[in-house]
Amino acid sequence: MPAPLRLYNTLSRTIEPVDPIEPGQLRIYVCGMTVYDHCHVGHARAMIVYDTLVRYLRHRGWTVTFVRNFTDIDDKIIQRAAAEGTTPEEVAERFIDSFHRDMDGLGLVRPDMEPRVSGTIDEIVAMIGRILDAGHAYVNQGTVWFDVASYPEYGALSGQRPDELRSDDPDKGKRHSADFALWKAARPDEPSWPSPWGSGRPGWHIECSAMCAATLGQEIDIHGGGLDLVFPHHENEIAQSQCSHGGQRFVRHWMHNGLLTAGAGTKAGGRAHRDAEAEQVDQKMGKSKNNAFVIHQALELVPAEAIRLYYLQTHYRSPLPWSDDSLLESLAMLARLYEAREQAEQMGGSEPLPKVVEAIGAEARTVVELARALPERIDRAMDEDFNTAMALGHAFELARAINRLGNQKQARRRGGPIAAEALAALSYLGPTLGLLQQGTEAFHDEVATKRLAALGLSREAVQSLVDDRQHARQQKDWAKADALRGQLEQMNISLMDTPKGPVWRVKL
Repeated sequence: MPAPLRLYNTLSRTIEPVDPIEPGQLRIYVCGMTVYDHCHVGHARAMIVYDTLVRYLRHRGWTVTFVRNFTDIDDKIIQRAAAEGTTPEEVAERFIDSFHRDMDGLGLVRPDMEPRVSGTIDEIVAMIGRILDAGHAYVNQGTVWFDVASYPEYGALSGQRPDELRSDDPDKGKRHSADFALWKAARPDEPSWPSPWGSGRPGWHIECSAMCAATLGQEIDIHGGGLDLVFPHHENEIAQSQCSHGGQRFVRHWMHNGLLTAGAGTKAGGRAHRDAEAEQVDQKMGKSKNNAFVIHQALELVPAEAIRLYYLQTHYRSPLPWSDDSLLESLAMLARLYEAREQAEQMGGSEPLPKVVEAIGAEARTVVELARALPERIDRAMDEDFNTAMALGHAFELARAINRLGNQKQARRRGGPIAAEALAALSYLGPTLGLLQQGTEAFHDEVATKRLAALGLSREAVQSLVDDRQHARQQKDWAKADALRGQLEQMNISLMDTPKGPVWRVKL
């Protein structure tokens, strides 16, 4: 049997055990992209959070079926196509390709299924028909409206009161301001499909209900997405799905990640979160805000693992402030993990472990104890509301202990058995958090390539100065050697003299 898992459920507002429909198996649906532009780092938070969740669950023995959709029919796609003089289909296909390149670049595992709205029209029409037959919707001039007043449970997920709400859909033709469109009557020069109510296209919310049911069934285990989707999107999904399936429960566990924000800070309160969760009040990152930083730009600056670490260092439900320095700070943190592993890799010796620990002392014992405890500590943190921040804290505690130990000459010479314990523990970060999956030299090489480009430097120029300094040292021209080291320091290049010759790295 897989390991037990507890997660915060947005619907119940408590951390509770995940109780699967089928023992040992989880059906997970996550709302994906509306493909009218490139994916930015705000979107990437959800992608990396749920990628890490799925990886971890599979590592812990769960059989996971993971579905993430594409919304390829939308007003913004239509508007972009009109502005470019092309078709909505071409716009959607172009940005689906861009999305896949970005996710592959981030090292994410692709979902088991990636349904598209355009491929689910028949299922959407059928679902709307069932909602109408059940008396939860009405037709007016070719548009089908969901009747919010007919569904007493509306607002349970978000804490909203229907009598105070107004949906984003224009009021023309609907009975109540909160009613929302399931099917939109056709408009000139827009994509449309036939239906029993006339030509038209789906409303936004019905799309995920239909795609989820078509791929995973009428009831699923976990539905994920950003906190901004709680209302209206997920609230409407519940209403549509349960009204179309005779009241059957739609989702057992609602999981929502916090947003990437353009500022810092939270405040308590908010009607939608009556349990006093921090309400995210900073400006949400988004294309319409003109504050979005796209993923392929981020990947030009730092390795993918640094981007992953940036998101995982904070609990998934908390807001995460973004600044110009965010990725470089994350890269510096990641480098400390790689440097600890490098310290361990360089320790020599093969004496029995107890003898080495006794000879080196307390710092050796600390490394062994932390290393042996790390897998269980990571699992315990992740199994209790997917606390990646706590798991990383345990990893960095071990890294600091390794680095302290590595400062001792005796440890570098005899610490191989201790290092073996540390390396085994650090390898656990791969299947659980997706970190330390590169070789040490490959990591430093990628960092050098990307950071030199950002600094406007070339490898050849740096290596030439390093070679000149090495020649000056061989000639015992210490003044010139020191001057060249100073020049490299000003270029943000750190130089280390080793028995095998000088090694240089870009400062972080």
